[in-house]
Amino acid sequence: MSAPLVVAEGLVKHFALSGGFLTGAARRLVAVDGVDLTIAAGETVALVGESGSGKSTLGRLLLRLLEPTSGRVLYRGEDLTRLDEAALRRLRRRMQMVFQNPFASLNPRRSIRAVLRQPYLTHRICGADEADRRAASLLESVGLAPAARYLDRYPYELSGGQRQRVVIARAISVGPEFIVADEPVSALDMSVRAQILTLLKRLRAEMNLAYLLITHDLSVARALSTRVAVLYLGQIVESAPAERLFASPLHPYTQALIAATPIADPRRARRRERLILPGEPPSPLAPPSGCRFHTRCPHAGPECRAVAPVLREAARGHAVSCHLVHPVERPPGGTPPGPPHARGSVRWSDAGELSGGEGGSADPGPAFPSRLRSRGGGEA
Repeated sequence: MSAPLVVAEGLVKHFALSGGFLTGAARRLVAVDGVDLTIAAGETVALVGESGSGKSTLGRLLLRLLEPTSGRVLYRGEDLTRLDEAALRRLRRRMQMVFQNPFASLNPRRSIRAVLRQPYLTHRICGADEADRRAASLLESVGLAPAARYLDRYPYELSGGQRQRVVIARAISVGPEFIVADEPVSALDMSVRAQILTLLKRLRAEMNLAYLLITHDLSVARALSTRVAVLYLGQIVESAPAERLFASPLHPYTQALIAATPIADPRRARRRERLILPGEPPSPLAPPSGCRFHTRCPHAGPECRAVAPVLREAARGHAVSCHLVHPVERPPGGTPPGPPHARGSVRWSDAGELSGGEGGSADPGPAFPSRLRSRGGGEA
């Protein structure tokens, strides 16, 4: 993997809320709580989870569109949280965002020409005439050709897919290295969604872009990402290369998300055992003690309710925050000595890959005890 481009260390964001009419006490909403995340140049990390898990807040923290309560964000080793306004503005060219709602992120009173000229003028990259030429070139690069047909239109005159292309064009106009794409296809129909994902892939290859792809749709994450981080109630509970995570999810929450993903083949869909989580996610105003997921986890025990698990590596590149996953250290040059833990363990093969769960047999499924593995549903 390339050297880290963006690194979040212990990132925390709390929002202070005014007290209620009866209590009068101020409250605190825990949106992001102790997140560590690394994104390499040219890498696409998908951030997945249910609505309200803190995905958009984390994306904005990485760009310092929001100020963190604590922790820091490093961009090529430079701490964004310590930069003054002028220094941060110089870095804005290298970090951009594609917002969730393209209609809301475009000024309805400005033409597409004016929208795409603005970044060049704001950052003093070129004059007005050259900015016009570049705006036309941008539109054609994102599939809106001929550009003359669109430059003098307004956002309300474009379709949803066309507006999203304009937003992407604006984001790449200043030559960024890193883009936070917040639900870039959630409001689009399936055919347009495929076109936008293809566009994002092409731009990644041509410009060596790194993406943080925020989505609740695991099929989108699977199509575009190289690595997936699963966020639950402001904390990352699992992180792994995309192929490994979809083939062998370790955390019960990840298993539930994958089990809820529709399958196009009805016969496979009928064979798959469904895993339905009880209840709703706890309120971020009062996160539960111990593991945040224990209130919905069908396998939670006393340890889960009392002690918060630590996000730790269970296999090479695969980290999970769960008391039920017990990694076994692999000594240099071979398999670890001794039997696996009685509650099931992750074993290392000689190649350094996961193999087996309980009993050590080769198994492509999650490295959980069999009672957990049977509930996961690894297809997506």
